Amino acid sequence: MSAKPVLNIFAHKQQLAVKLAQDFAGLAGELARSKEQVNIALSGGSTPTLFFKAMADLGPEIDWKKIRLFWVDERCVPPGHPESNFGAAKREFLQPLDIPEDTWSRIRGEDDPGKEAARYGDLIMKNVTPDKSFPVFDIIFLGLGTDGHTASIFPYQKELWNAEQLCTVGIHPETGQKRVTFTGQLINAARKIVFLVTGREKSQVAWDVIRRSGQWENYPASLVAPVRGELEWYMDRDAAGSLK
Repeated sequence: MSAKPVLNIFAHKQQLAVKLAQDFAGLAGELARSKEQVNIALSGGSTPTLFFKAMADLGPEIDWKKIRLFWVDERCVPPGHPESNFGAAKREFLQPLDIPEDTWSRIRGEDDPGKEAARYGDLIMKNVTPDKSFPVFDIIFLGLGTDGHTASIFPYQKELWNAEQLCTVGIHPETGQKRVTFTGQLINAARKIVFLVTGREKSQVAWDVIRRSGQWENYPASLVAPVRGELEWYMDRDAAGSLK
């Protein structure tokens, strides 16, 4: 792994969410003061939703006009659907903080998945890297599944991690639901990658990925290795239970 991970372990998931909101507000504010545009990619799931709520409660003073928000992955559903990653962020975070709509760049889950993956990749190339070099996000947030997946790249489709395109289409192995997702080269180019993991059911997978032990080679999450950036984990005590 190119970057030694930094582990942040908290007593419970609410404490994690509050501290992450505080840390994010500080870093995003600092970046906004030093850059014309700060590019951040969000993930969906229960833990990010807690983070969104903590951000709304904190109400940080950030120049949101300098922040450009993207999504790491999205289920192929309309934005108003209860499973929409964007929908959860809009409800819990974007609207409560009155973040300008022209700073959001959502994945259109209601459109054809293959065409949307291509469109979103082009959008990232044009907006994250105006000079047409390879896009480098300032911060990418990731989750971890009990099967070791991250973004929407699952173990049985692990080859998608090395796809040439910036975004592709993953398929959930149990439901068959299609999802538009970042690929590995885009994730690993980020300046900072943050895993958000809670729950005892993920502790063994987290152990295997962090320590590169057990079944780690089967897990797409083990392929997260920032080329030049930092890697951090925010975990509650339950998720960190197998870490000694």
